[in-house]
Amino acid sequence: MAAASAVRTAGRRSRRLFDIFVAEIPWTVSSKELKEYFSQFGSVQRCQLPFNRDTGFHRRYCWIKFSTPEEVQNVLQKDPHILEGSKLALKQQIHRRRSQRKSQSE
Repeated sequence: MAAASAVRTAGRRSRRLFDIFVAEIPWTVSSKELKEYFSQFGSVQRCQLPFNRDTGFHRRYCWIKFSTPEEVQNVLQKDPHILEGSKLALKQQIHRRRSQRKSQSE
């Protein structure tokens, strides 16, 4: 059983999530529209667009998850990114899992 657990843990570490943080999103743009726009650069796994519970509007930023680092590079090579007349601000982020953060700090 320990061997199977070790294999699962190693597999999780190899599946890093490559993300783009997007800011300055116009109020009128939906997560569906963001996903459609960024799909021209590769396979979009997820578009997370947080909403403000009090106002009901999105917070004008989101995270886009791609399948591979090459797809992230495709996005970063194009500049500017413009949706509905507004220039989006992009930043690459590689999220580390909690287990990876602990091992690096030790």
